Amino acid sequence: MTVIAAPRHPLHHLLSRITGDEKHAPSAHSTLDVLWVLYDRVLRNTPETVDEPDRDRFLLSKGHGPAAYYAVLAAKGFIPEEWLDDLGGWDSRLGHHPDRVLIPGVEVGTGSLGHGLGLAVGTVLGLRAQGFLDTRTFVLLGDAELDEGSNHEAIAYAAAVRLPLTAIVIDNQSSTHGWPGGIPARFPGWSVSVVNGRDHDEIERALRITGRPHLVVAAVETK
Repeated sequence: MTVIAAPRHPLHHLLSRITGDEKHAPSAHSTLDVLWVLYDRVLRNTPETVDEPDRDRFLLSKGHGPAAYYAVLAAKGFIPEEWLDDLGGWDSRLGHHPDRVLIPGVEVGTGSLGHGLGLAVGTVLGLRAQGFLDTRTFVLLGDAELDEGSNHEAIAYAAAVRLPLTAIVIDNQSSTHGWPGGIPARFPGWSVSVVNGRDHDEIERALRITGRPHLVVAAVETK
């Protein structure tokens, strides 16, 4: 598929306030459009409902370079915009990996790659056990993160028990090993949408698919 380059995003003014982690800037910018569509159009979670047990859940497994995540949280009112000016400061709540104890709206502390999909499977099982059958769970991963073996166990289990889980993989072709058949081939038993990771309408349509485990592959331009 043809991937268009990213236009100037309305959240760039917030991203520009976040300094000190420039080495992860490409990683952050690759996730910006998916995160914005998820929080602005799809996710049933607001600053007012952030502690409600039946809220939708979002897990950022791709926890390196969370600048775009912080910008979206600020834009939607989960955190003050002023927090963006002190990433990694000694008394800042915004670390180089997101911390669920310090940041409202963050569901899990991540950054060690390969953990998020398994945590998302456990989240869905916990919600099911509590009777929250209409609550949705989303997890965002990077394509290189799929090289971690723990993901394959989570993928197989979710397919076997048909968990209503949506996994979003940002494909910026950073995976070392690749996979015959591409990313969708790594998710047997899952329904799959492959979208332009900069096209907000395409992303929204894919994220609204419910039912059995669903994979959204969001392709973005490479530098």
